[in-house]
Amino acid sequence: MNRTITVTGTASAGAVPDLVTLTLGVETRRDTAARAYDDAGRAAGAVASSLRAAGIQDVDLRTSGLNLRAEFVWVEGQGQKVTAYVATTNLHVGIRSHADAPATIAAAVAAGGDDIRINGLEQGFADTSAVTAQAQEAAWKDALRRADQYASLASARLGRVVSISQQPVPGAPVPMGGMVRAYAAEALPVEPGETQMAASITVEWELLEP
Repeated sequence: MNRTITVTGTASAGAVPDLVTLTLGVETRRDTAARAYDDAGRAAGAVASSLRAAGIQDVDLRTSGLNLRAEFVWVEGQGQKVTAYVATTNLHVGIRSHADAPATIAAAVAAGGDDIRINGLEQGFADTSAVTAQAQEAAWKDALRRADQYASLASARLGRVVSISQQPVPGAPVPMGGMVRAYAAEALPVEPGETQMAASITVEWELLEP
C-alpha cells in the first residue's frame, strides 16, 4: 500500500482595489401611499441622474428592493392608526475610479436631499483573476513547504501529486452602514488601502523512501 500525505496550504495576496461599490437607499415618509411612492420615484430618479452626470455608466447602476408600507401607532380606545406611509428602494453603484468616488457620492447625496440613505460601501476589484492567481500560487507554495517538512519528519520524500482540490475561503466582511441619514453633501474621502484575496488548496502527495 502506497503511503501518502495530504496537506492544506493557505495564503492571501493583496492589491489596491480599483472598484468602489456604493449602496444607496431612498426612503420617503408621507401622509398617503401614493405620495410616498411618487416622491420615492422622483428622488431615486434625481439620484440616478446625478450619478450619470458624474460619469457613472448604466451598466454600473442597478436598482433593487421596492417596499411600500404603512406605519402605525396604538391609540387608546381606537386601536391602531396609520401615521404615515413609507416607500423605500435601493440603488447599487459601481464607481471605477477612487479619485471620482468622493465627488460622485456627494452629488448623489445632494440630489437625494433628506430622502437619501447611505447603506454601505465596499471596495474590491473589477476583475479578481490576477490577485486570485497570486493567492493561489502562494497557497500552493505553502502546501508544498508544509508537505516537505512533514515528509522529512517521517523520514520520507515527496513523490508525485495524487490529487489537488481548492477549498472554499470565507468572504471578507463587507462594511455596512445602518440607514444613515445624509444631511450634508460634503465630499468625504474614500481611502483605497489594500484589499486581500485569500486562497486555500489541499494537495495529496505520494510518500517515497528517502
